Amino acid sequence: MLLASLVSVSSSVGGTSGRLAKIELLAGALRAAGSSEVPIAVAYLSGELPQRQIGVGWAALRGGFAAAPAASLTLSSVDAAFTAIGSVSGAGSVERRGTLLADLFTRATATEQEFLMRLLSGELRQGALEGVMTSAVAAAASVPEPLVRRAAMLRGSLGPVAAAALSGGAAALEAFGLAVGQPVRPMLASSAPSIGEAFAKVPGSAGVEWKLDGVRVQAHVLPGEVRLFTRTLDEITSRMPEVVSALAALPVSAAVLDGELIALRRDGRPFAFQDTASRAASASGAVLSAFFFDVLHLDGTDLIDLGYAERRSVLELVLPAEMVMPRVVTSSVPEAESFFEAAIAGGHEGVVVKALDAPYEAGRRGAGWIKVKPRHTLDLVVLACEWGHGRRQGWLSNLHLGARDPSGDGFVMLGKTFKGLTDALLTWQTSRLLELEVRRDSYTVYVRPSLVVEVAFDGVQRSSRYPGGLALRFARVLRYREDKTAAEADTIDTVRALGGSGQP
Repeated sequence: MLLASLVSVSSSVGGTSGRLAKIELLAGALRAAGSSEVPIAVAYLSGELPQRQIGVGWAALRGGFAAAPAASLTLSSVDAAFTAIGSVSGAGSVERRGTLLADLFTRATATEQEFLMRLLSGELRQGALEGVMTSAVAAAASVPEPLVRRAAMLRGSLGPVAAAALSGGAAALEAFGLAVGQPVRPMLASSAPSIGEAFAKVPGSAGVEWKLDGVRVQAHVLPGEVRLFTRTLDEITSRMPEVVSALAALPVSAAVLDGELIALRRDGRPFAFQDTASRAASASGAVLSAFFFDVLHLDGTDLIDLGYAERRSVLELVLPAEMVMPRVVTSSVPEAESFFEAAIAGGHEGVVVKALDAPYEAGRRGAGWIKVKPRHTLDLVVLACEWGHGRRQGWLSNLHLGARDPSGDGFVMLGKTFKGLTDALLTWQTSRLLELEVRRDSYTVYVRPSLVVEVAFDGVQRSSRYPGGLALRFARVLRYREDKTAAEADTIDTVRALGGSGQP
């Protein structure tokens, strides 16, 4: 299948508002793709890479490339090029990746180049989210959508499921099962702003568990083997020898466990997330503690369709108490609030309220799990803004955020964000920031530091990238505060007081 054909479908999907019309367009593209190209088509039309990461950022795409006069690239040739780029490592890897990237892009037409740039930068937003794509796979293969959804949940990826559905129909989908050693996408939690609102969504008693600021881990235990995977399904087994040893000693022949890894101080309080993440990313560093909160499979039996209460009972039977996530079971909001406050006082993120009858909905944000965290907000000053690309072309999108330096008249940059911006806000923001412009370069407009924006974020971590040595985690815009002056913005001292110093 030519890439140009897929780009045309992507453009049509992006210009179509109706869900059914999108599904019909996507289904047609999947039917037209070759059997080996179906997983690639599913990934690209979903705005993803089958390889997930290939080491190419927006900076590598800024320079532009000469365009080919006619379309010749196929999905298979593009996928092979991305695989080759992603496999480059070692000395000179940046230059080598650049050469391979230039070779690919000079074989692409201008329209194809734009598509590939948006794909690589994560800006390919065309309304083909996973739910729509799942429906398209079902339509393309003429199979029931629940079969597609369940197979994708168990396989951990929709692409191979689509290929199976188109080649083998419903029977091929029914053959998918939870295979120990093959990771599945984790169940996710929805959010509530308070314990009371979380309990309003869960009838009767509920389990209330600590929510750790750690690394999500899925453990697969087999005879003589333990494999560990992150929430993105990347394997980290070789980096976690102490966790592997502890799990290998369990009295089970086969199990799939879901939990968190976290680095704890001697007093039981957690290190900063950055410390936990760095320990998970290398074989060196302090020992990580493992806390598991769910079991998906045990000794030949899949448990994902059982209720949470039953799965938790099984978990407590096979794991030592120190490896089980702390929780209470209660119908009392005040009791749950006390447990929440104790978790926060212990340095943890919050809690997850779980319905006792909730099944494990792998890969979905289930209604039966509700996370509650204290929301951190800051009033920060906009220092600059980068021009958007893809769907945000022509708008100033990525904000540079600064905290006030109380020792002088300057501001300390804490990071960037383009999250939380509606089209209306982007339009207003672009106009307003251009009024404040003091200079610009090829992709950034620097502004007079006078506009205050209220930002929510999940935490603060150390960062060598910014002068203050701190950066916000998962920052998103709540609103602009034109009622505040830059002199009323939060200071870098306030940020440090939130725990951002990261000192042990």
